[in-house]
Amino acid sequence: MAIETPHDPALQAPTQGKLRKSLVPGTVLILLAGRFRGKRVIYLKNLEDNTLLVSGPFKVNGVPLRRVHDSYVIATSTRISVEGLDLAKFDLAYFNSEKSGNEEDKSEADFFGDKAEKKTVSPEQIEDQKVVDKALLAEVSKVAHLEEYLAAPFSLRRGDRPHLMKF
Repeated sequence: MAIETPHDPALQAPTQGKLRKSLVPGTVLILLAGRFRGKRVIYLKNLEDNTLLVSGPFKVNGVPLRRVHDSYVIATSTRISVEGLDLAKFDLAYFNSEKSGNEEDKSEADFFGDKAEKKTVSPEQIEDQKVVDKALLAEVSKVAHLEEYLAAPFSLRRGDRPHLMKF
């Protein structure tokens, strides 16, 4: 007689969740959290861990290629074509950074010391950003005032009712 174990969702392979219908590649999104909150970005593709690959473009508003969870964005009705972009190389391995050593080896002096480790961007990532920006800027220039729209920050003021706004 076999003993059945209770169903443990942590042991299952991660599944691809459903995205909102408004999240279509090429949609302009507004970031709601993180370092770039209030910035408008272009949604490029959905990654394996159910995060969104977005870019500013960097040349317009300073937002590089990033992963963003879909619950931290507002989708607007503005869309551009991203069909000519080759986004196959951007996956989870591209964004996973290398861990620096063992966490137990760090001392209190390292934590409070002057040696603040700065994250460096590899030349490969800079080239990838330039290639994506070039393609996105070509599409953005086809729509009137879209470059200014992407560069402008999003904010709410007193009296604004976001539930009544059309983005």
